[in-house]
Amino acid sequence: MRENAPAPAGRHAAALRAVILDVDGTLVDSNDAHARAWVEALAEQGFEAPFERVRPLIGMGGDKVLPELTGLSQGNPRGKALSDRRATIFRERYLSDLRPFPKARELLERMRGERLTLVVASSSKEDELRPLLQIAGAADLVEQWTSADDAPESKPDPDIVAAALQRTGQAAAAALMLGDTPYDIEAAARTGVGGVALRCGGWPDERLAGALAIYDDPADLLAHFDASPFARR
Repeated sequence: MRENAPAPAGRHAAALRAVILDVDGTLVDSNDAHARAWVEALAEQGFEAPFERVRPLIGMGGDKVLPELTGLSQGNPRGKALSDRRATIFRERYLSDLRPFPKARELLERMRGERLTLVVASSSKEDELRPLLQIAGAADLVEQWTSADDAPESKPDPDIVAAALQRTGQAAAAALMLGDTPYDIEAAARTGVGGVALRCGGWPDERLAGALAIYDDPADLLAHFDASPFARR
């Protein structure tokens, strides 16, 4: 783990009431699968996009990834068909093989034991998010969730995180976000929420530098929970 910066002004551990959670790359080892689904869907439609180009875009929603790779918007019929095909490939070829990161459920149980409200903020569509929560062992632990269907713009725009914060019923100073990409950390910051990052999503520390602290994975955060920004001292 690594502590990066002090908590935002006005926040102290005793005031923490809610945690906003990302899922892909944070609780479930799914970022590579999302990238491969994009590569395969694009190839079927005649777009050449190597895995190495697609992978750094995972963490944003399709509204960002699609135009970046093709120049098409999701409102374009071809763009919508491609996005829908990507979702089908992900569900049919990859979803059943995904696994949670070590101690993902135990980490959430610890957070619930600290009386923290857990709300998910994911750039995935809801029909993908529900099975991912089951894989993570989190479906019965999170209070609510927001997905790409609940906000006009995906991360790094703040819309999804802002919607999740509203559902916590707390002010930004009483919440923290746990994510794995710089898009999570930026979206949280633009909402006024401090972010904590995990390396298991595949991003180097320098790209996660805006986080309050960085841990290897849920197991590492759980092992250092009492010294983490989530501990209610």
